[in-house]
Amino acid sequence: MSEPLAASTHRPAPAASIPFAGSLDRVPYTRIRELGEIAMGMDGVLRLYFGESSLPTPKFIVDAAVQALREGYTFYSENAGLPSLRSEIALHYRRHHGVELDPGSEIVITASGVQALHLAIRSVLDPGDEAIVISPAWPNSASIVALSHGVEVQVPLALADERYAIDFAALEAAVSSRTRIVVLTSPSNPLGWVADVGEQRRLLEFCRAHGLWLLADEVYERIYYDGSQTGEPAPSILRLCDRGDAVTVVQSFSKSYCMTGWRVGWLVTRADLGPKLAQLNEFYVSHAATFAQVAATTALADGEESLCRMVEGYRANRDFCVTALREMPGVKLAEPSGAFYVFPRIDGLEDSFAFCKRLLLEQRVGLAPGSAFGTAGEGSLRICYAAERSVLEPALERLDAFLRTGG
Repeated sequence: MSEPLAASTHRPAPAASIPFAGSLDRVPYTRIRELGEIAMGMDGVLRLYFGESSLPTPKFIVDAAVQALREGYTFYSENAGLPSLRSEIALHYRRHHGVELDPGSEIVITASGVQALHLAIRSVLDPGDEAIVISPAWPNSASIVALSHGVEVQVPLALADERYAIDFAALEAAVSSRTRIVVLTSPSNPLGWVADVGEQRRLLEFCRAHGLWLLADEVYERIYYDGSQTGEPAPSILRLCDRGDAVTVVQSFSKSYCMTGWRVGWLVTRADLGPKLAQLNEFYVSHAATFAQVAATTALADGEESLCRMVEGYRANRDFCVTALREMPGVKLAEPSGAFYVFPRIDGLEDSFAFCKRLLLEQRVGLAPGSAFGTAGEGSLRICYAAERSVLEPALERLDAFLRTGG
């Protein structure tokens, strides 16, 4: 019989002293959410800090989800998503952009645009690699780079004559031997700026010349005001690509179809990478919720009329905001061409978070600080105008009064 084991003299470390991954400390709590948490404990706040429409999901989309549940769409789907949804997305690109895609290898359904960003960034970065982020930009891309043990390099857009533009000289200076990807958001969150076709072509050629991936976040593609008719999408980088190009496009149903809570997005990418990203889906979420994919298919197939009405409403809100803001003291504003944000710069503002916190506590107006979108955003505020006028109008009146009394 074997001897009994001697009692261990080792004392386990207190649980609190066992460290978690160091990369978590490189991911800051977003300053938008930080203000939002304060506001959620207050009454009577005019909430314009989150990037979300106040409109509900259209009824025909909800009805499609209910019917899908009744028909048994409660089981697993393919990791790449339902073939019917991928085919509908391919039709979307053929109809709106004249681009032919293979639904089987170039389109992958994701559980939100955020998860699509995770897949796209994680698939090209190894630890220590660098990602150039054209900024100001939604902070999630930078945090995903950090979680991938990569290094974010911000390259600010240049502002001249009340229009933003890509600073190609700064881009060239930012490239190093560890650079692997450039991240562009157009239409922009937070600016509402839209890269024109000339800038897109030049950026694509830049990435080709340097052997870099180009990640285009086109989530706000359908919320665009400079087209020849309402509902015309913003130009997609895919119109310029050869399908052998190292280009990935991130998309989502959240903004165009008021489906933020449904968590369905998609990726378009090179044919050799598409199946790999579908495989990665297995280890993140398996796939987007099956019944939600059915609803998303209906949104694309039948959603043009409701989308156009929505864009017209946003256009009216944009025009109202631009007029009101340009009458406020010390405010400079480039008129947005897409998305549903304005990003006014305030003369002399050095701490946009402190400004927004005071505005919230003193005036019950919730805005997003420009610093949340990178160092290039400091000195500005983001206002989401996808809200009812009953919220938007008094919020801007209070902001005007706050600025006139010294802010």
